[in-house]
Amino acid sequence: MISIVISGPESTGKSTMTKQLANYFNCLFVEEYARDYVQRLNREYLFSDVETIAIRQIASYKIMQKCVGMHSLVVFDTFLIITKIWFEEVYQCCPLFIHEAIKMYKPNLVFLCYPDIEWKHDGVRENKDKRLHLFYRYREELERYNISYNIVSGYEDARITNVIKLVSGYCNFK
Repeated sequence: MISIVISGPESTGKSTMTKQLANYFNCLFVEEYARDYVQRLNREYLFSDVETIAIRQIASYKIMQKCVGMHSLVVFDTFLIITKIWFEEVYQCCPLFIHEAIKMYKPNLVFLCYPDIEWKHDGVRENKDKRLHLFYRYREELERYNISYNIVSGYEDARITNVIKLVSGYCNFK
C-alpha cells in the first residue's frame, strides 16, 4: 500500500484535499475518524476518547494494508501525529502505544497543510488561535520520526494542483 496522509492544523483544507486526491487518482480514502467521533459525543471528550480515536486510526491503517494491493494508493485524512500532539497539548502526555504505532505505520508521504486558509468554525474545532503553533509542532514531529512530508500552502486550486503533481511523481502515476 502506498499511504498518503493529509495533515495539519484545523481548518486548513485536509478533508477537502483528501477527497479531491481520492477522486483524481480513483483510489480509496479514509475519512477523519476523530471529527465524527467527537461530534457524536453528548459531552466533552475525555482522555479515554482520544485513546479510542487513536486505536481506531491504527485499525483503519491495518485494514487498508490488508485490503488493498501492494501498489494501491490510499489517502488518509489525518493520522497519528495529530493525535499524539492532541494528547500532549490537552493532557501534557501521550500513551506510549501511539509512539510505537507512529514508528510502525509510517505513511509513505505526508502533506502538511499550512494554516493560510481562513478559519471556519464548525462546533468541533477548538484551536483557532493556535493553528500556527500546531503547524510547527506537527512539522517537528514529522521530522523527529523521519517521515517524508511536503508543506502545502496557497489557495485551494493551487494546493490541490501541487499535491497532485507531487503524488504523481512519487507514485509514477498519470
